[in-house]
Amino acid sequence: MLPKHHRLRHRRDFSTVYQNGVRRNSLTLGLRAYSHRRNDLAPLPSRIGFSISQKVSKRAVIRNRIKRQLRAITRQLLPHFESGWDIIIVVYPHAVQCDYAEFLQQLKQLLTQAEILHGD
Repeated sequence: MLPKHHRLRHRRDFSTVYQNGVRRNSLTLGLRAYSHRRNDLAPLPSRIGFSISQKVSKRAVIRNRIKRQLRAITRQLLPHFESGWDIIIVVYPHAVQCDYAEFLQQLKQLLTQAEILHGD
């Protein structure tokens, strides 16, 4: 699990990211990101949410496996995130054929394109 302060949990937060955020897409993953940084205050932690519909797979076992893999990847990359971002990772139907390494590579690429992931 991600630490509680790094989870995007409320519907209004998801709506804000979908309406105002930047979009980056690959064949199997989509990224929506919205910066909520404030210059005058201490940096806020980045928060991450996941969106995976039944269009990906009717079987909850498969959807949950994909979410577990993506959570593990984001937990691994979290120290390299810029602070103050709300991020939603959207899973597309082609993701059923992907493994952990492919998810890691695609997510790194999307985060780099959105300028959320800073150097190693």
